[in-house]
Amino acid sequence: MFGLKSHALLRIISVSVFVLLSLVIVPAQDDPDPNSPTPILLSENDSTRALVSPIGKSRGSARATSRVFWPNQKIELFVTNIDLMDGEGAGAFRVYIQDSKGHEYRFPVLEIRPAINSQRGVFSVIIALTDDLHYWAEPPADGDVLVRLTWRGLSSNRVRLALGASGGKIKDDPGAFPTPLSFATKKGADDGPINELVGYRWSGDRMRFLEQATFGPTQALDTRIRRIGLRTWLAEQFEIPYPSATNPYPNIPLKALDATTAMPAGCGNPTDPICVRDHYTMYPVQTWFYKEALYGEPQLRHRVSWALSQIWVISGVDTQQSSWMLEYHQQLNKSAYGNWRTLMYDITLNPGMGNYLDMLRSTKTNPNENYPREVLQLFNIGLVMLNQDGTPQVDGMGNPIPTYDQTTINNLTKVFTGWRDCRPADLNAVCPDATVNGPDYKDPMSLNPANHDVTAKTLLNYPGVTNQNVAACVACTNAQIYTYAYNSLNQALDNIYNHPNVAPFASKLLIQQLVTSDPTPAYVGRISAVFNANRTNPTQMKEVIKAILLDPEARGDIKTDPRYGKLREPVQLVTNLYRNFNVTDVAGTGQSDGDINRFPSGQGQNAFNPPTVFNYYPPNFIVPGTTLLAPEFGIYTTGTSIGRANIGNSIVFGQINVALPNTPAGTKINIGDLQALAAADTTSNLLLDHLNTRMMHGAMSAEMKNTIITAVNTVLSTDTLGRARAALYLVATSSQFQVQR
Repeated sequence: MFGLKSHALLRIISVSVFVLLSLVIVPAQDDPDPNSPTPILLSENDSTRALVSPIGKSRGSARATSRVFWPNQKIELFVTNIDLMDGEGAGAFRVYIQDSKGHEYRFPVLEIRPAINSQRGVFSVIIALTDDLHYWAEPPADGDVLVRLTWRGLSSNRVRLALGASGGKIKDDPGAFPTPLSFATKKGADDGPINELVGYRWSGDRMRFLEQATFGPTQALDTRIRRIGLRTWLAEQFEIPYPSATNPYPNIPLKALDATTAMPAGCGNPTDPICVRDHYTMYPVQTWFYKEALYGEPQLRHRVSWALSQIWVISGVDTQQSSWMLEYHQQLNKSAYGNWRTLMYDITLNPGMGNYLDMLRSTKTNPNENYPREVLQLFNIGLVMLNQDGTPQVDGMGNPIPTYDQTTINNLTKVFTGWRDCRPADLNAVCPDATVNGPDYKDPMSLNPANHDVTAKTLLNYPGVTNQNVAACVACTNAQIYTYAYNSLNQALDNIYNHPNVAPFASKLLIQQLVTSDPTPAYVGRISAVFNANRTNPTQMKEVIKAILLDPEARGDIKTDPRYGKLREPVQLVTNLYRNFNVTDVAGTGQSDGDINRFPSGQGQNAFNPPTVFNYYPPNFIVPGTTLLAPEFGIYTTGTSIGRANIGNSIVFGQINVALPNTPAGTKINIGDLQALAAADTTSNLLLDHLNTRMMHGAMSAEMKNTIITAVNTVLSTDTLGRARAALYLVATSSQFQVQR
């Protein structure tokens, strides 16, 4: 099969399954880049037992000795080799324990401060010995636990802590050694803050950046960023026209709701399958989207627009025509570098959204709650009050504080009544795309004054609110109702936009889409501050996106926190592989036709067809049986895990052949450069080192490399293509690659 002997292929598949099932919470490398400081938890001089003290005993001294501690107690751990920014505090750190049964829990970090009466460069980390995420069935009481601290995607060493009892069965990590006070660095709290944003650093960081900011690295892009740096590349991306000149938006006219009736001029037979495909399915949107992802120059804007489409969700399941979805995507693109408040207005009046969440059918006599509910819950503020770092606010009983109630929804619903697909007969309607065949789902919705609720409304209530009440429109004419309706709409959107939740809520969602599934509160807080500082800036999103991508928690050569990063969503898993390995048409002389949605679709991510308004996966999805916040795992099952391996097999060993009419050019990769490396070094070390740099930004573990080399070398050394394919397949299907770290 594909030129490999059966025993070699079986060996490769077995290794792939081993690497895949090793899952993603194993750190990829123990020795991070020395230029990126790794926190060190201090231990006693002659053991790995934590240097720790109960609060109130040491007054910040790092001279305390070990003892047994109890659940709900507050203690101090001591850490060195960290370099804090101005204002960076407890929200930048997380502390985890693992018990002897292998269960891991997160403890709340209450404070971090310079330790007093101790060597310079040592910090006191005050934690509460209670499960921060409430996953404890009961606190462990069978002896020592292992404790680690994470900061900016980097994990410390693990030290022992006696929790409830001393001793027990838990073993130190292999190679663990004492880290006494002598490990303290010379860098101290008095040395001043470091830069809040970082930029171009190392080769590994460039590749990580390209995974976050594009649909996948290419050798050409890596070379360019090596020359000009991250910030200059971002500045270029903010100005480059979108979409690419060679891949403009398809110009698809509106049509009748029934595919068997009147068709646009030149379409031919109403039952023509090509006409039906191009107008009544998502095919033209998908192929345009993937061509732009594979070859487009404005990669960042395309990436952000895709992220926004997974926040402000509509679906081809209900969005019948491709022209409707294209118009919706253009509205997202319009605000990808714009202002969030402008985005709110444009999407609210977009007929694609109006159709999907029923606003265009909502009238004063038949109001519909769908859009008012989701514009709050999913798009802007969420269900509970948030601090500016995204953590929930709680009342005196420790319960989250709701952001709104049913009364708020009822009132907001009234604001959104009376709009419908644009109709030239409506007052002040501008409908250049309207046709006689069906509804106008391109132009912004127009208002039917007779269907708008003119009673008084009470909007969201929150600290500092100034525009909560909308007065009634009494004895108004249609013209007055028109003005009243648009004023009320803008007042309601201002009321939502000015809610304190919007900045942390939107910031966290965007971080999750671009960088990591479970950002620290400190990361969210820094982006929220940028969001708020640019609330009236017409290019607010440029500043937000730049801050997300240049934040210290995003940047760095290698991240060692096993919970850092995000499972590659199927769309990006596929585009990353194709882009990294010179995707072309089958002939090898031109571009792919973009018909590659078959791969992500089989993994639960059918582009532009999310199953619900909650997207393909909810942003708060926790992997069952763990405390790992990892949205993309919402569509990761036993079936799709094997499907991911099958995608690797199809892309690496096969190709998408020409199959008219849907796949006129086909798609394949070109790995001649890998074949040359396989020929140059029969040990396969050069090949694996190259793939490590190119696909794993240098983070491949020694165990993974050795296992893959063993498998690759079962292929005859004369079969250089077979060896190249085997190596690429095993890296692409490994757990360490499946997670964007």
